[in-house]
Amino acid sequence: MTLLLDEQEVTQLVSMDLALEAAEEALRGLGDGTASNQPRRRVRTPKGILHTMAGAVGAAGMLGAKCYTTFPGGARFVVLLFSGEDGRLLAIMEADRLGQMRTGAASGVATKYLARPDADSLALLGSGWQARAQLEAICAVRPIRDVRVYSPTAAHREAFAREMAPVVGRPIRPCATAEEAVRGAAIVTTITTAREPVLLGEWLEPGMHVNAAGSNWANRRELDVAAVQRADLIFADSVEDAQLESGDLVAAVEAGALDWARVGEIGEVIAGRRPGRADAGQITLFESQGLAVEDVALAARVYHLARARGLGREQPLADG
Repeated sequence: MTLLLDEQEVTQLVSMDLALEAAEEALRGLGDGTASNQPRRRVRTPKGILHTMAGAVGAAGMLGAKCYTTFPGGARFVVLLFSGEDGRLLAIMEADRLGQMRTGAASGVATKYLARPDADSLALLGSGWQARAQLEAICAVRPIRDVRVYSPTAAHREAFAREMAPVVGRPIRPCATAEEAVRGAAIVTTITTAREPVLLGEWLEPGMHVNAAGSNWANRRELDVAAVQRADLIFADSVEDAQLESGDLVAAVEAGALDWARVGEIGEVIAGRRPGRADAGQITLFESQGLAVEDVALAARVYHLARARGLGREQPLADG
């Protein structure tokens, strides 16, 4: 039988701790070869786009695919989860909240492995739906005391600060400019829909860690070339995906400021196969495209919890 889970049920089951655990497992699997990931593919129609991506996590014994559409009316997400033992369709679940949490968790895991242990200040560039999970994840892995947030609309950044301060138990300061937010921060996270850079290299300082998490299109950038060039260490969740989708890195390569050989994968650091930060003065950069293998790892945990708690509806689909 196949378990169907709607958005409300997934939201009830998923947590940031669960998402961090899943993201670390998935990325470690890519680093040690026990997980695999297929880059995003897009099919366009005159009115919208279908996005598909797939992955397998050996440790979870699961494989699956995430499919979503983006149309003028919004985005719709679903994950199909299959058994790694016999290929049965185990679950179909709505995945908007799941995707939000795994995106935040990926930045959290990268921050855990790359940011200075004493990093206690965070600049968020972006105040939308995804920024919430970024904030929660980073506060879970570092002793954050000072949070600044910038977005172009004052009402949005002020609402974010007001709503999220009690959630993470830290004061959040809305900033009038991106530069004001970034100057002096130990960790910077960009989570925007910007087409042109919102983070400039001239603002970066020794010891910073940067998570670039908002763009997965080769023709969109959150960082300028100087910001990429100033990074001492650059990691992606997947170099293959980054070469297709990371506008930040693609632009730097095209400008002659970066060679792809300099870009490592964060999973290699987690698996102990590649060194991460070597000293407190290095600037580290994590480019997150968002991987299906992260969705599968988290969906597997949600599936097991749903079974344990009796949530969802059973359907006889595809011999599930």
